[in-house]
Amino acid sequence: MPIQILMPALSPTMTEGTLAKWLKKEGDQVSSGDVLAEIETDKATMEIEAVDEGVLGKILIKEGTEAVPINTPIAVLLAEGEDRSALGAWAGAAPAPAAKAEAKPATAATPAPAARPSPAPAPATQAAPQPAPSGNGSRVFASPLARRMAEQAGVDIAAVKGSGPHGRIVKRDIEAALAAPIAPRPAVPTALPAAPAARPPAPTPAPAPVAPTALYTEIANSGMRKVIARRLLESKQTIPHFYLSIDCQVDALIRIRKDLNARSDKYKLSVNDFAIRALALALRQVPAANASWSDAATLRYNSVDVAVAVAVDNGLITPVIRNADNKGLAAIANEMRELAARARAGKLMPEDYQGGTFSLSNLGMYGIKDFAAIINPPQAGILAVGAAEQRPVVKDGALAVATVMSCTLAGDHRIIDGAIGAQLLGAFKTLIEDPLAMLL
Repeated sequence: MPIQILMPALSPTMTEGTLAKWLKKEGDQVSSGDVLAEIETDKATMEIEAVDEGVLGKILIKEGTEAVPINTPIAVLLAEGEDRSALGAWAGAAPAPAAKAEAKPATAATPAPAARPSPAPAPATQAAPQPAPSGNGSRVFASPLARRMAEQAGVDIAAVKGSGPHGRIVKRDIEAALAAPIAPRPAVPTALPAAPAARPPAPTPAPAPVAPTALYTEIANSGMRKVIARRLLESKQTIPHFYLSIDCQVDALIRIRKDLNARSDKYKLSVNDFAIRALALALRQVPAANASWSDAATLRYNSVDVAVAVAVDNGLITPVIRNADNKGLAAIANEMRELAARARAGKLMPEDYQGGTFSLSNLGMYGIKDFAAIINPPQAGILAVGAAEQRPVVKDGALAVATVMSCTLAGDHRIIDGAIGAQLLGAFKTLIEDPLAMLL
């Protein structure tokens, strides 16, 4: 009878996975221990191995398919002596369609922006009117005062008979025209007064909605990115974070690191390795911080397992240095380098990144002076380490220059009170500033 190959649960938090790649094709001979496929979980890309022997008869889930629930049949294996006729109902089943590609340009055509109504042309500034022509086309002679009076009163100056020299229209002629029972003609448009009353602006038609014109690329959220989003949102919403910061002078650490690295090619110590060791020893000195919260009780851990944040292509993962308080700097450096390489290659096993008791995140290599990190539940805290940089300090009452590294503790206030957090940072500062104490 054909053997179903199921989507495995590769971590305790995994409910579904992405079938990233098939390493066997239909018709291939399969032996126990052969790698069949690569599965992308919520933490890493992992290989699944065959348990039974036979021939891969039918692939039921096509590579690239996302959100495949655990225990879903993904392929059928034909046992020894069976042929394709034994597949029965699976023989005609088409592989499930692949999920959408991780990145694709937007396929919907971007509509052209709706045409906006052209604004009405602004009216040209009215020029001062020339003297109104007379009815017979000849020029009208009038004094400036008479013209202004006629304009203001709405009198057709061309219809007024002048009594001034050479028939010039003067003030008394306008006054006489106003007194006479003569119907005034409509006023001729005139120049704006020196200080015109503000006219209400013409109503501007509301612009038509404009569709966005920028193209975009749609990048599907990986399982890891979804888990990061869910867990960090839960952390900020449910854990009462508080923050404490401290500055550490690390000139002695830098000198000792340089000296130790020159002694052997079997290790390469980094500032991060010293920080891991110092944090682990500080947690051993302040065990109240090495704990987790539950409604029934505070869970204080017997071992110090430091989870260290490592950036990978599609998110962030925290491989764990277990029993870090009992390991030397060289052992921590070599283990951390190996875990980081496997994390970036997506080859970590669940036991490599689960079960940390406290976290450390270091952005100093990116030049970040200081920052506040988000607690990785169910842990009680995370230490954020900034860049070691030269700063002015006061030593023995005099101004001096020292290499200073700012560190910020994010603590779960249900477990770590301010005094406990201060004790933890104080112990860390003492160790990081006197690295020889970490070698004992």
